[in-house]
Amino acid sequence: MSNSVMPILPANRIPKHVAVVMDGNGRWAKSRGLPRTAGHEAGEHALFDVVEGAIQIGVKELSAFAFSTENWKRSPEEVKFLMGFNRDVIRRRLDQMHDMGVRVKWAGRPGKLWGSVISELERAEEKTAKNKVLTLNMCVNYGGRSEIIDAAVELASDIKKKRVNPEKISEKKFGEYLNIPSDIDLFLRSSGEERISNFLLWQVAYAELVFMDVLWPDVRRETLWKAIEIYSQRERRFGNA
Repeated sequence: MSNSVMPILPANRIPKHVAVVMDGNGRWAKSRGLPRTAGHEAGEHALFDVVEGAIQIGVKELSAFAFSTENWKRSPEEVKFLMGFNRDVIRRRLDQMHDMGVRVKWAGRPGKLWGSVISELERAEEKTAKNKVLTLNMCVNYGGRSEIIDAAVELASDIKKKRVNPEKISEKKFGEYLNIPSDIDLFLRSSGEERISNFLLWQVAYAELVFMDVLWPDVRRETLWKAIEIYSQRERRFGNA
């Protein structure tokens, strides 16, 4: 645990669900004359420092964009590295997360994913299923548009089978078909880029967006806490004013 001073904020000013786009690994590595893979490796520590910081300050759910449906467009070498890296991170950190009371959930399509990656994600889900301190959604082979399409297809199938009355479909009901049903309160992206990048499109509808000008491997829990301080100062009206 870090010795950094955590901001003291009212409980109602702490976001329940935070989404993080872990951007800037490649630029971090390039600036140091290192291969892109070194940036991803350095980003592992950043993620788990943020997880610890989220637990400390009282966040209950954290969604991390680990591998997008668009990342398959990267070089075969980098994709191969990321597949193995995601698998190994989950395997390496599983006991630590379990001991911390973290519940791991996987969001994304099986699709092209390596079988070994799916196995580690499912093993992590099973082992941590009863944990309640923090839910960590690992978004691997995830895309916001594909999630909505998949949900719509599944819902249409249930309507056809007469399991669902189409006249009683609500936003809440549709949300039950998503990988991640809960709304995002705080959407945090590192690296200074100001884009959503197809991440949690449905859930981000009324999120507060915070973009931090720090490359992901340099992110620490203090970065999260600063973003939460910014969040706490905003007035969330949800269209009421």
